[in-house]
Amino acid sequence: MVEASSKIVKPDGKPVTDLEKQIANALADLESNSDVKAQLRELFIVGVKEIEHSNKKSIIVYVPVPQLKQFQKIQVRLVRELEKKLGGKHVLFVARRRILPKPQRGAKRFVEKQKRPRSRTLTAVHEAMLNDIVFPAEIVGKRTRVKMDGKKQIKIHLDKTSQTNVEHKVDTFTFVYKQLTGKDVSFEFPEPLF
Repeated sequence: MVEASSKIVKPDGKPVTDLEKQIANALADLESNSDVKAQLRELFIVGVKEIEHSNKKSIIVYVPVPQLKQFQKIQVRLVRELEKKLGGKHVLFVARRRILPKPQRGAKRFVEKQKRPRSRTLTAVHEAMLNDIVFPAEIVGKRTRVKMDGKKQIKIHLDKTSQTNVEHKVDTFTFVYKQLTGKDVSFEFPEPLF
């Protein structure tokens, strides 16, 4: 029997919440009695967050960035099983990424040991987060519309072939992305040009 405590590793020794225990138990159950046992053996999560919107609940499961690819190989099956166990709540897997602050100029300047990598910038982290959220679907285009009052509306074009799989989750994607980044997005499935 796989222990649920091995399925969650919290940074800095923070205490594990009840929701995180529940997800870790579900992952341990899946590992002990399913055909994804080999892939799940090495994987663990680093946090869970529940978001409620318009009387629906969504669960964001945070995973380490190096393990994201392995999670995505079995994500469709994992999401299906976790949604069954959690009573129909939408489950999303997102990598836990760190944003480093922009280097200061002038008198406040702090000498850095190395240049900030592109993967740690705000823009790169938000784009990667968007890719994680819509994962089974693929982003094929993006349009940013700046309104007269300065607000930005981002239109994300998703692959038409995955419309049947993710169309029912589009509202969840929009709300979760708004909660995580503060940016307004809308999703479309445009007809391919060729």
